[in-house]
Amino acid sequence: MKFLITGAAGFLGSSLANHLAKEGHQVRGLDDLSTGDPQALVSDVHFTRGDVSDRPKLWTLLQDVDVVYHLAARVSVPESILYPRDYNAVNVGGTVALMEAIRDVGVKRVVLASSGAVYGDLNEQTLKENVTPNPRSPYAVSKLAAEYYVRTIGGLWGIETVSLRIFNAYGPGQHLPPSHPPVVPHYLRQALRGGTLVAHGDGAQTRDYIYVDDVVKAMVAASTALNINNLVINVGSGAETAIKDLVRVVLHVTNSKANLVQNNQTSGGVSRMKADLNLAKEKLRFTPSVKLEEGLKLTLQRDTRFK
Repeated sequence: MKFLITGAAGFLGSSLANHLAKEGHQVRGLDDLSTGDPQALVSDVHFTRGDVSDRPKLWTLLQDVDVVYHLAARVSVPESILYPRDYNAVNVGGTVALMEAIRDVGVKRVVLASSGAVYGDLNEQTLKENVTPNPRSPYAVSKLAAEYYVRTIGGLWGIETVSLRIFNAYGPGQHLPPSHPPVVPHYLRQALRGGTLVAHGDGAQTRDYIYVDDVVKAMVAASTALNINNLVINVGSGAETAIKDLVRVVLHVTNSKANLVQNNQTSGGVSRMKADLNLAKEKLRFTPSVKLEEGLKLTLQRDTRFK
């Protein structure tokens, strides 16, 4: 098959692109390199630097493509609070521009990488796709808007679409910006350095951490699965882990005596996050296989930054 992956040089994009290329598929990648690293891609991925709103470039890259994976996005919740207009322009406007180009060229299926963040703080035991989202940040709003655009105009233009709400993905190669880094690689780095691990709020808030290889498995399945048009499907581990328990496991796998500091004066974000995976199991035949401790160990083994 022939694929185009937007955001191909990012954490999830490069993992997906490399997997598909190694399976013998023809993979084209597009990324503006605002955060991505083209060195993360294997040589068999045909990479192009560019913006997802560049229609002439998209028309060229989309020729003869069977499936588009749309991962290009800005992804920092704290940053989105400071710059909501930028997040709307990239995550929403970029999605609409891509869909227009897909319509013009005639690609039949689009897989959107959405986010479990769209649910917000519902305090549900497990988050099912049929609950009403309650986004709590401009980032989450932009991802929900992208879902609606993909589903609505895909239906109007005869394009098969599916949105995967990916929960807290982690693994080797995850971007570590100087400000507001993702919690898993940040905790691993701090633990290895003997630094301080800061838990915002009381540390009891939970997240659903899913290892990158499991995310890729679900995304690959979405390219050929039957009867998924217009669906939204959760992609998570199905396990609920408190921040303080994440700290405990990180300290264990790193054999670190780093200090934990709880900052009760700042919010820990939404109180609970756990994906219901029944729809993913039914439609994608997806069952995650990597548990948290194993995933953290694999991250340490495979990511040279932690050597």
